[in-house]
Amino acid sequence: MSERTSIRLGLIEGDGIGPEVVRATRVVVDEVLGAAVEWVALPMGHAAIDEFGSPLPQSTLDALADLDAWILGPHDNASYAPEHRTGTPPGGAIRKRFGLYANIRPARTFSGVRATAAAMDLVIVRENSEGFYADRNMAAGSGEFRPTPDVALAVGLVTRAACERIAHEACRLAVARRKRLTIVHKANVLPMTMGLFRDVCYEVARGYSGLTVDDEHVDAAAAHLIRAPGDYDVLVTENLFGDILSDLAGELSGSLGLAASLNCSATQAMAQAVHGAAPALAGHNRANPAALQLSTAMLLRWLGSRRADGALTRAADRIERAVAATLAAGIATADLGGIASTAEFTEQVCARVHRW
Repeated sequence: MSERTSIRLGLIEGDGIGPEVVRATRVVVDEVLGAAVEWVALPMGHAAIDEFGSPLPQSTLDALADLDAWILGPHDNASYAPEHRTGTPPGGAIRKRFGLYANIRPARTFSGVRATAAAMDLVIVRENSEGFYADRNMAAGSGEFRPTPDVALAVGLVTRAACERIAHEACRLAVARRKRLTIVHKANVLPMTMGLFRDVCYEVARGYSGLTVDDEHVDAAAAHLIRAPGDYDVLVTENLFGDILSDLAGELSGSLGLAASLNCSATQAMAQAVHGAAPALAGHNRANPAALQLSTAMLLRWLGSRRADGALTRAADRIERAVAATLAAGIATADLGGIASTAEFTEQVCARVHRW
């Protein structure tokens, strides 16, 4: 490995199955990159509450700023004590602190996996910093409030600047893939907020030659996704809509255990699988680590592109191909109808990473 390939990655295990899938991901990365990676373990979730009295200690946030990128396990904030459930959940707090405005969520069918969708290879580009999520649309406080005990209101935030930057992310990705972009919105009933999102995305897309662009209402897109997911290439959408559609796409691919995602800005990135902490599975060696392994491959590719480091890009390719080859061989965890444990699946991925 060249000196350039040396990277420092944050490792945040989190709650529930988090420690198992994060450790399984580290094993695969070590198999590919070995000593080129310096791991920095940082606390979050129940372990952090026990040690620091907070699910996301300030020391963790401060340490992340000095690292090249981070791998984040799931958190189970619903199980925290009431005083720790207020405010932004840990993952959202990290995204907000470091301005990770883009959430890139691919969904594809894999050979060897029984999927609802016959053929799918798409990416949902989700605007991650504003929209209709209450924790991301006020300078201070929540975007939800109650003027009376019986009335609750929510504020949705859509700005031209945020629309432009997420549209550029989606357009660059679409140009590198099959050159098809679909803007997903709800401008027929939200003409100001979603109309601005749609119109700005069209404006940005006009600057990318060879790109075919259309738009769909989110309800129509959900139906279309179930009926003919192979029609889509890259979809760009608002925060809440992107969250819902990407979970749907993950299930269509076979399981949320395959649903990878990358949170990023122009300068920083974090791998975070779409699935949650699944506390009922914790400690049983049954969790599917594929989603976080694939998310980390995305992270390595992002780093490789940013640093012009071919070794990191090749490592990403190897991990993705090894996961796909393992699934194609019929080796799968219980969520996919298989019998492999977390450790067994990871061993099989490691056995395949050097075949390319």
